[in-house]
Amino acid sequence: MPEEEAVAASSTPVSTGGEEPSLPAEETERAMLAELRERGEAPIRRAAASARDEAPVRLPSLDELVKRIPAPVRETLDDLFRAKFTGVRRVPTEALKVAPGGPGA
Repeated sequence: MPEEEAVAASSTPVSTGGEEPSLPAEETERAMLAELRERGEAPIRRAAASARDEAPVRLPSLDELVKRIPAPVRETLDDLFRAKFTGVRRVPTEALKVAPGGPGA
């Protein structure tokens, strides 16, 4: 099983627990980038945080946001899902799933 040994030797261990995951070794990173170039792919770069994410802006109150939802929609949400609005929180952009070619791409 030499193939398994080669895979095990080249993989970088990832820490678990409360620590940050370890980054791949520079050699591993160069090999991955070379492989991507061979396949004609470009590496995906993390977008820089936008100013909107960093600027502290007062979030609207929960009641204010609920009032923006038309009454028939609120009633339907309650009937179908028993949806209860519990709070207003800012979500970092990194936590949002964005389709390729969408905002921030």
